[in-house]
Amino acid sequence: MARLFYPAARRGDVVEDLFGFLVPDPYRWLEDGDDASVRDWAAAQDRLFHANRSGWREKQSWASLVDQMSSFGVSEPPLVRGSVMFLAEQFRGDEQLRLLVVDAEGNRRVLVDPVEIDPSGHTGLYAWWPSRDGERVAVQMEVAEQPGSEIMVLDVRTGEAVDGPLPRARNTSLAWLPGGDAFYYVSRVPDEELAPGDMRLHRRVRLHRIGSPWQADAVVFGGDDAPDHYYGLTVSADGRHLAVTATVGPASDNDVHVAELIDPEAPHFVKIVDGRTLGARVLPRFLADGDLLLVTDYQAPCGRICTARRHDTDPAAWRTLVAEDPQAPLDECLVLDDPALARPLLLVARTRHGASTLTLHDLADGRLLTALPLPGAGVVSSLRTNIPNGRHAWFSYCDATTPPTIYRYDAASGKTEQEAGATMAGNTPEIRSHSVRYEAGDGTEITLFLFTPAEEHEGPRPTLLYGYGSFGMPMRPWFFPLAAAWVGAGGTYAVACVRGGGEEGQHWHDAGRGPHKHRAVSDFNDAATWLIDTGRTTREQLAIFGQSAGGLLVTAAATQRPDLYAAVVAEAPLCDMVRYEQFGLGCTWTDEFGTASESEQLQWLLAYSPYHNVAPGASYPAFLFAGAVTDLQTGEAHVTKMCAALQHATSSDRPILMRREPDTAHAAFPASKERALSVDILAFAGKYTGLSPEETTMRLQETAAESH
Repeated sequence: MARLFYPAARRGDVVEDLFGFLVPDPYRWLEDGDDASVRDWAAAQDRLFHANRSGWREKQSWASLVDQMSSFGVSEPPLVRGSVMFLAEQFRGDEQLRLLVVDAEGNRRVLVDPVEIDPSGHTGLYAWWPSRDGERVAVQMEVAEQPGSEIMVLDVRTGEAVDGPLPRARNTSLAWLPGGDAFYYVSRVPDEELAPGDMRLHRRVRLHRIGSPWQADAVVFGGDDAPDHYYGLTVSADGRHLAVTATVGPASDNDVHVAELIDPEAPHFVKIVDGRTLGARVLPRFLADGDLLLVTDYQAPCGRICTARRHDTDPAAWRTLVAEDPQAPLDECLVLDDPALARPLLLVARTRHGASTLTLHDLADGRLLTALPLPGAGVVSSLRTNIPNGRHAWFSYCDATTPPTIYRYDAASGKTEQEAGATMAGNTPEIRSHSVRYEAGDGTEITLFLFTPAEEHEGPRPTLLYGYGSFGMPMRPWFFPLAAAWVGAGGTYAVACVRGGGEEGQHWHDAGRGPHKHRAVSDFNDAATWLIDTGRTTREQLAIFGQSAGGLLVTAAATQRPDLYAAVVAEAPLCDMVRYEQFGLGCTWTDEFGTASESEQLQWLLAYSPYHNVAPGASYPAFLFAGAVTDLQTGEAHVTKMCAALQHATSSDRPILMRREPDTAHAAFPASKERALSVDILAFAGKYTGLSPEETTMRLQETAAESH
């Protein structure tokens, strides 16, 4: 196959002298997406992509397979407030989630349907916070390609808006005061008060009273000295205390401030945790007696649960309730304190070797009472209880072959029952899942999840290797329709738990961030090497896939070892690590990656930055860069600059392609667009690894016909 003719992209002569390092940036001009020449170049890339996609002959078979594997229904546990249950559901053909309410008699009705608001499907239900009595709910809607986000307050009985919109509340936290007449929330400073081009967060915690104009909302926390802070809010059950967590970007430590609400509009805060001093994450919640329950990795990298007095500023005064398990990182916990129970209880979720465990403890002393049985060796998430006075615990369970399913634990009877769950559109394949440990280059053992077809097969299979490795985010054996479709077609889907994630606790994150980020990349290449050396796949059959920071991971891995891979899929990746702080929310991520404004840290970044490590004349694998034109988190320039650099450099006949979405965002797709992206990823990876879905699709259709 002849080498492609790519759209012409002039190479500029920009070279910056940064601390004595000459850093070329030949495609700086592509950062200006409003420039006519950039728009023309991007349009030519669109035509190139569509021309290539027309040659993916099995695209319809992949679409059919993805449809078979997709799940619909209720996938998140409910929020129960008073006698009202709030549920989100999405069925086949729905572009977005709908918000439902279920009353005490079990009557269900739709409270919010985003498609009725915006028939295009681009407006989505982002979050919802019911008041404690369930009579009102604050609802946040987001339009995928727009930076704004507004909160509306609805009367749950009538569905009518009683307040709002409250603007600039993207990625907010919200905590109601008792009575349902006021809440605290987080919003951004108005744009007109910011310097031109200032992309920092500039958030404030405000008090809003129902019926008052948002302009009158009092600022109770946050200021100009904290431009990159995220805030989390918690109000005690009696409404007398407010706790605020403050985190610089996605840092791995946070401050905790607690205030008594004598005057809700002017609370006086006491800083009880200094995150930088402790070097730890501390998440507070109020107990019934006013004391605090603290979930923390302070002196416990895999997490422990403590209790503390409201104004204890010395961690030495904290009392350990549930100790750290060095082999099982702590995920979350939930208090069950209904007066009908014999004693208040604490439900604790951990992950041991990739599989979740649920244990029940006495809240008074942390004593282990029992372990709750689970449906399998899968993932438990989103523990929730009814407010006030929790008796039931709802949680979501999934594994490689089971879509998210909701279970309810009754603390009075001790029974766990399936309550509601996702329904499959068709038949899922039989998938065998297991984890192995491979050795990284420095001898560290890394977990690798493997998902394969159940039938025996001699020899290597086409393999799709996934990774993330940033921000302490752990990889788990989640149900993922794209992965199920790949395995259903006869391939192997693998997930590498590289350093920089949170699979082994905070120390695992620390081992792959900042000056050690290069370890995440080498761990990933070591996973690929292990898959090849053990005969599970070959270089010609191996594709890699990553999203966002995972896109950085796979792009960096492929620029370091292009010989290992047949194809690379990078969705909304970071690529230019010298200038990532200039795009989207990059300026808030320096705790994870480092900053180019300091000489030593610039060297960390240059060592693995994909854009700066493209080698002219190298034989690169096929690349598919997928991204939104209006990506407000990473910015589109990463995709355009990296695509141009690789197209100029590669000596391979395998294509370097860019798939752009003009009216979506970093992670806010209508359902049809998300499925279309999955199909394109599978068709691309399948084409360049030799995986064909046609035989599998026919077999599943025959099975479905027989079952009817």
